[in-house]
Amino acid sequence: MIEKMLVTHGILNSSKMKIQIVLLLMLLGAWPTIAQDTTIYCIGDSTMSDKKEPEKNPEHGWAQVLAHFFTEKVKIDNRAKNGRSSKSFISEKRWDSVHTSLKAGDYVFIQFGHNDQKFKDSSRFTNPHTTYRHNLIRFVKETRAKGATAILFTSIVRRNFNEFGTLVDTHGDYPVVTRMVAKEYDVPLVDLEYLTEILETSYGPEASKKLHLHFEEGEHPYYPEGIQDNTHLSKKGALLVAELAVKEIKSFELPLSKLIGL
Repeated sequence: MIEKMLVTHGILNSSKMKIQIVLLLMLLGAWPTIAQDTTIYCIGDSTMSDKKEPEKNPEHGWAQVLAHFFTEKVKIDNRAKNGRSSKSFISEKRWDSVHTSLKAGDYVFIQFGHNDQKFKDSSRFTNPHTTYRHNLIRFVKETRAKGATAILFTSIVRRNFNEFGTLVDTHGDYPVVTRMVAKEYDVPLVDLEYLTEILETSYGPEASKKLHLHFEEGEHPYYPEGIQDNTHLSKKGALLVAELAVKEIKSFELPLSKLIGL
């Protein structure tokens, strides 16, 4: 059909070689219109997830604001959900939903650990050295099988200063295991635990409250009774954490690094 059309319009006079050249030029010309945007799927917990009523709600997940840092060629599909561990994300078929949608060239940002340590909840708890480790490996392997790229993230720190002004760890071995999996399987790692530790300590025990949700009774209409939350992020905190993550990714030798707007 195409060959007839080319002959009819005088584009082709004889050889098959000319057909191949013309078709190649046509394909090259059409490439910009058929190229797909890159999708980043975010899987994780409430420190990462989208929040309801963002125009009113002061709480923001850091993946909720990621789009601010990438070009228009990147689509953020944030599947992170409040209260989920690596175990419950799988058992609730949330990972299956992401995996089904994945295509070659996409990315999966993986951050778990906050809820994996909930030892009083068997539906969420994972041993960091066994189930948690193998869940991370599963995410990585199944992402790669689709031709997509996995990036691992350690959990952001909690604002947990002691009486001496020292920020004290609350995540135990989970970030350690994340680093080990990243090394063993050669996975790009954004060490958010380290980066946010520096961020929190740079603000100090008092000013770091601005990175989280600290409101007295009657101070904010969304929390009329007040709130003292040292785990979840304010919009300011979310933007700063997302910026730290993106700056780290920019240093990686990945196609995604070229789509950062910083």
